[in-house]
Amino acid sequence: MKKTIVLLILTVFVLNACKSKSKVAEIPKIEIVEPTSVDKAKKDKAYALGKRVLMTCNTSKFKPFSKSEATESVIQNTTLERLTSTCRKYRIKYGDFKDIKLAQVIHNVNEDSYVFRYKAEYQRTFVTKELRVTINNENKVSAIKSTDWTDEYK
Repeated sequence: MKKTIVLLILTVFVLNACKSKSKVAEIPKIEIVEPTSVDKAKKDKAYALGKRVLMTCNTSKFKPFSKSEATESVIQNTTLERLTSTCRKYRIKYGDFKDIKLAQVIHNVNEDSYVFRYKAEYQRTFVTKELRVTINNENKVSAIKSTDWTDEYK
């Protein structure tokens, strides 16, 4: 009888120890919205800050983001040294930066943030580059990413 009780307790203990402790990550609910339906101030801010980053490639001068413009992580990651390194590669491969054109706006409903997808225009046009500027619910830039353009948002 004692062996059965001990065996039962050990079995319960082992089963409890094997349960997964991880939580399922919440899948962000995103929707593509018309650029005309987005607040003009958000659009203007995304354009101005995105263009400011890419213009660094032409001028080698960058005015750092302020705390009212960007989150702390973006401020720390967007330094003149990092931009210069990236710009050097881009100038060799794509030539001078010209402008960005708004192509798509994605609304992350869970976080109430907007991702502005711009097509970046460079001197050489053999590939289309994308600049993503994310504006959070505090109207600050929370992410900036440059990549090759794809029609489908990932």
